[in-house]
Amino acid sequence: MEDRVLKRLKRIRGQVDGVIRMYEECRECGDVVTQIAAVRAALSGVGKELLKSEAVACAKNNKGSKLDQLLKQLFDIS
Repeated sequence: MEDRVLKRLKRIRGQVDGVIRMYEECRECGDVVTQIAAVRAALSGVGKELLKSEAVACAKNNKGSKLDQLLKQLFDIS
C-alpha cells in the first residue's frame, strides 16, 4: 500500500504534466500561472508534512540538534 506522501507526489506529477500540456497548447498565461501556483502550494504542503514527520521521529529518538535543524526548516526560522 502506498503511503500518503507518495500518493500526493504522484498527484503533483500529474499536475505538472498538465501544466506542460497547457504550455504546449499555448493556453492563457493566467491559467498556466494559476496551475503553477497550485503545484507550488502542493509541493510546499508535502515538504512540510515530510519535515513534520521527521521532526516527530527525531523527538521520539531524542536527537536534539537534528530536531532543531528540522524545526528551523519547517518554520523558516533563521
